[in-house]
Amino acid sequence: MIPFLDMKSVYAELKTELDAAYARVMESGWYVLGKEVEAFEGEYAAFCGTQHCVSVGNGLEALELVLRAWNVGPGDEVIVPSNTYIATWLAVTAVGATVVPVEPTANGPNLDPERLATAITPRTKAIMPVHLYGEPADMDAIMALANKHGLKVIEDVAQAQGSKVRGRRAGSLGQAGAHSFFPTKNIGAFGDGGAVTTDDGAVADRMRALRNYGSRVKYVNIERGFNSRLDEMQAAFLRVKLKHLDRWNEQRRTVAARYDDRLAGIPGLVLPRVPQWAEPVWHLYVVQTPRRAELMKALDAAGIGALIHYPIPPHLQEAYGDLGFPKGSFPLAERLAETVLSLPMGPHLKPDAIDKVAEVVRRALETN
Repeated sequence: MIPFLDMKSVYAELKTELDAAYARVMESGWYVLGKEVEAFEGEYAAFCGTQHCVSVGNGLEALELVLRAWNVGPGDEVIVPSNTYIATWLAVTAVGATVVPVEPTANGPNLDPERLATAITPRTKAIMPVHLYGEPADMDAIMALANKHGLKVIEDVAQAQGSKVRGRRAGSLGQAGAHSFFPTKNIGAFGDGGAVTTDDGAVADRMRALRNYGSRVKYVNIERGFNSRLDEMQAAFLRVKLKHLDRWNEQRRTVAARYDDRLAGIPGLVLPRVPQWAEPVWHLYVVQTPRRAELMKALDAAGIGALIHYPIPPHLQEAYGDLGFPKGSFPLAERLAETVLSLPMGPHLKPDAIDKVAEVVRRALETN
């Protein structure tokens, strides 16, 4: 069996460090908004290259609370990718703003700056690019447009912790970056968690109040806030894992390079293409093929895990049926939904496992 993602090996590798972190928190007697959270926020801000990090309960709330800190709401438009996980859209509609979907580039998964330029209106308040699959979006082009029109930019970094655009880390490229620490992420907690990175002290200060019932001082509530806090235990675990993130991301690059080599030249299989200015972290290794159903069947028969990210684009989800986007509204996102397939990926994936996956893919697609 080759699982899609090997979760157990992380604990096996870091058992001594993680167990020590657990004991440290348990013995402290302090479990919410304590020294572990404060330390992690400082360390993660330094990692991303920002002045502030505010941890929250999960990645979705990281996106939503930034929009609230910017006073984005009814009457405002937020540009989002048509090709993304639904959480990106949910954050926008949660604050009462309008999603304005924009298609990806022709050769990649991320927001197309040229199409983005034509979607900006007088009601546009913010842009929410997603660094999908661990590949950063073209942030230089996006920020140039945002600065020209006076727009806010929040990066969705859920799948791309540690990735870079021309040497700068994702999460430091817009006015804010929203991060998810769901267990499957490149740096994941052992439960839910999220954070916002920013250089804007006012946004960070308001975020700290919003995440804690609208309070900076106990029992003094300055606005209607939320309960969205990273707990001490998860912060302690994330502090351990952060020390290993760059090394793990490099191991993911090695896995991707071996896939590139072993899968080259297979008819009907499109491999991921990475722009020269991007340094991805390979959260996912996503191929495309019109013969996806039969390829998945072959992989399953061989005991190999594979997943579709994502089979239904947000505009065709029942949750957004009221927006009135019929099938065909965003053909590039729909084509990706019909053809993408994520192969096993992770820092602990062994070379022989990669070769086995490639062998099964080649055999399945070279057979007429």
